[in-house]
Amino acid sequence: MSAPLNIRPRAEEVAGQPILRPLPSAQCRSVGPFVFFDHMLPSAYEPGRGLDVRQHPHIGLSTLTYLFEGELQHKDSLGSDQRVKPGDVSWMTAGSGVAHVERTPADLVSSGSRIHGLQVWLALPRELESCAPSYSHHPASALPEQESLGVRIRMIAGTGFCLTSPVPVLSPTLYVDLQLEAGATLAIPCEHPQRALYLLDGEALLDDQPLEPNSLVVLPEGVEFVLSACGACRLAMIGGEPLDGPRRMNWNFVASTPELIEQARSRWAAGDWPKVPGESTRIELPD
Repeated sequence: MSAPLNIRPRAEEVAGQPILRPLPSAQCRSVGPFVFFDHMLPSAYEPGRGLDVRQHPHIGLSTLTYLFEGELQHKDSLGSDQRVKPGDVSWMTAGSGVAHVERTPADLVSSGSRIHGLQVWLALPRELESCAPSYSHHPASALPEQESLGVRIRMIAGTGFCLTSPVPVLSPTLYVDLQLEAGATLAIPCEHPQRALYLLDGEALLDDQPLEPNSLVVLPEGVEFVLSACGACRLAMIGGEPLDGPRRMNWNFVASTPELIEQARSRWAAGDWPKVPGESTRIELPD
């Protein structure tokens, strides 16, 4: 039996916000459709400050923002203007091209706030990577969950554990928020070919091996495991069907061919891109 693969994240910053990024890595480029995984570390913003990710572009992917604490304002070139609260799903499919911003809402900038959450990117199937862009918001109350014997399972996106999320994923997907009380156990089934666990908080064992906090543990295909909580703990689980071919990633662009990447870079550099209403600043194309 192959052993799980442990991927330690890189420490990065996005607009001054500290993050941990285990995916992509040299060891693993994707898990199911997931090609990018950012853990926004718990952070406090004093009054007058907040997260402000200015206008920037995407192609060939869907972004999913899921918060544990704090709030963000999502705006995009489709005209969406949505406040995202803890437990909500903010789901944007870029397709042929979209621009968006994410920032702390103005009232929380005035009062001061905290933020903690996850943002992931899911590569689109090749036949849909140039589809029309779209956005949908799914409040926390719309996400299905179940609780039994000290285990709380919340389906963020996709299907698993007899739950199906309303988020309109475009390929077989698994994205789960798991919370276990001390001493609780959970069987990790082989419902999806590719799966990975990320320990957000607490201590847990996978079979009899301790999980390293804030590392992505990629599970071998076709092998069931038992997750055991040493104390109260929280994990994210991602997975799904393997991608239908390799993907290239360049800045904020994901595509199956270099031509699509170069077209997107040229368009953004030339200003030939849909604009977010009311936004005058943007993040320029890096060298």
